[in-house]
Amino acid sequence: MSAQQLKTTFGAIARFETTAELISAVEKVRAAGYTRYDAYTPFPIHGLDHAKGDKRSILPGFVLVGGMTGTATAVLLCGLTSAVDYPIIVAGKPYFSIEAFVPIMFELTILFAAFTALFGMLILNRLPQFYHPVFNNPTFHTRAADDGYFLVVEASDPLFDPTATLDFLAELGGRDLDLVEE
Repeated sequence: MSAQQLKTTFGAIARFETTAELISAVEKVRAAGYTRYDAYTPFPIHGLDHAKGDKRSILPGFVLVGGMTGTATAVLLCGLTSAVDYPIIVAGKPYFSIEAFVPIMFELTILFAAFTALFGMLILNRLPQFYHPVFNNPTFHTRAADDGYFLVVEASDPLFDPTATLDFLAELGGRDLDLVEE
């Protein structure tokens, strides 16, 4: 089997001239019933997430749980250390004095929340991703970081048909239409 036969199609790609064209195309692709597609832009576009139908991220919930875990860890660590391991009365204060633990609680809350945000974001975004098939497209490779607004319909979508999908993207005003190989 030759190397050409081993290549598989990742999806169909189209470039749009303006952000308004891209948002309109994304809305029409979604309305047509496609579920596996993504838009690539050189900067964030207000309203694109809504047009794609993306739901809110679950990351803030993870960060809240991470921060609460940090607070609980600080209280447990400070409480066990001062009341159980080294029970020393200093200036008549009780063994477990929450006021003394506030700086540690604050620091561990922020630390745990920050690490949860970082690693949660990396996991939810499936990063680091060292390779993506859209970089095989020469137009995407040269224009994605400057002025290219791209829409890719993936071949894993149940409605994907190479010819029909490319024709549909052309009807939406897409330029530089091509199939992306993996």
